[in-house]
Amino acid sequence: MSSSSGKDLGEGSSSPTENYQQSPGTLSRYESQKRRDWNTFGQYLKNQRPPVPLSQCNCNHVLDFLRYLDQFGKTKHLAHAPFRQAWGSLDALIGRLRAAYEENGGSPETNPFASGSIRVYLKEIRECQAKARGIPYKKKKKASNPSKGNDESSSTMHFS
Repeated sequence: MSSSSGKDLGEGSSSPTENYQQSPGTLSRYESQKRRDWNTFGQYLKNQRPPVPLSQCNCNHVLDFLRYLDQFGKTKHLAHAPFRQAWGSLDALIGRLRAAYEENGGSPETNPFASGSIRVYLKEIRECQAKARGIPYKKKKKASNPSKGNDESSSTMHFS
């Protein structure tokens, strides 16, 4: 399936990052990371058996990719668990891949990196890692001295 525009998720081009290779000058750190991550994900899809075209990639492929990356992680979720990727690293990675997908011709409506299941997966990782540190992941308000007996807490709404 050859592409005349060269901007439909990298299909028909020599690599999924053809658009990045045409940009002149030095890339910022973020742009370099985004390009590297996009190349890595594209290579991951090519290495699947059978290979997965980028246009057919879905959130399950993204979840499998995140699980694949765990083998290179340095963070433990539980005391006797294997090392995994840190939540912050995965969250940043998904942000870069989400942007790269759209920059390479993908539609925001079909972006597999923006899927609700990806957000749920990241939330579970964040909570599990916070629990392993003994810190529940809830943003704490800068509390005034609770021993003063304020009635503010009874009227405050909490959202999760």
